[in-house]
Amino acid sequence: MRTLPPLALATALAATLLLTACGGGKTTDGDAKDADRKTGSACAVGDMEVQVGAGAAPAAGDTGNVTVTLTNQGAPCTLKGFPAVDLLAEDSTTSVSPEEGAKAQPLTLGKGATTSFTITYVRGEAGSAKSLAVRKASFTLPGASRDEHELKWSYGEVAGRDGGGAAQASVSGFESSGD
Repeated sequence: MRTLPPLALATALAATLLLTACGGGKTTDGDAKDADRKTGSACAVGDMEVQVGAGAAPAAGDTGNVTVTLTNQGAPCTLKGFPAVDLLAEDSTTSVSPEEGAKAQPLTLGKGATTSFTITYVRGEAGSAKSLAVRKASFTLPGASRDEHELKWSYGEVAGRDGGGAAQASVSGFESSGD
């Protein structure tokens, strides 16, 4: 059996430990996701605590607001764009457009930071062919996978735009909250 000189043995041991500590240059999917998240990647719905508050429209033709507040429970992330919101009726789904003239501003959320967006809608006449009997709303965050969150819609029917399938509704950009 051949023995290595002490210096060669120490060098080999140090190289082995260095490669072990670094993972040999390999990462798992979780490591890659964590590395991306630490650099301010897109926020994911699954990392958010979601709260909903509403100023429901009391009667047909009135305007109502549904505010969705998000609190980041994960690593720092960035929102670039508008939330994608869909209103779901029993027999149809309609996408909600951003407010006219609104411009999305990038917003970085640290862990525990809060932001919100608002869905503004015109209440439709109950049972009217020109109204959408919305039962749920769903949203995804910009830049994230199709990770969506559904909300029960209990704010009345939504008026159709010009009698068509589109809803008289819009979504705001993200508003920064807190300090």
